[in-house]
Amino acid sequence: MSSTDRQRIERVPGSRRAKLTPAPGTTSEPTPADETADAASTEDAASGTTSGPNDDRLKRDVPPHY
Repeated sequence: MSSTDRQRIERVPGSRRAKLTPAPGTTSEPTPADETADAASTEDAASGTTSGPNDDRLKRDVPPHY
C-alpha cells in the first residue's frame, strides 16, 4: 500500500484540532438503511411479537421511590 492510498492528518487553521482526509473509496454522503432490517421489524410489529407476556405488568409496576 502506498502512502497516497492512506488517510492523512490535516491541520485546521485557527483551531487546535486536526482532521483526517476521507478514507479511500468512501463518500461523505449517508447511505439508506438496510431494507432487510426494516422488513424484519415491520413483520414483528404486524405479528405482535415485539411485546412479551410481562410487558403490561412491568408498565404498571413502579418502584416505591416514585
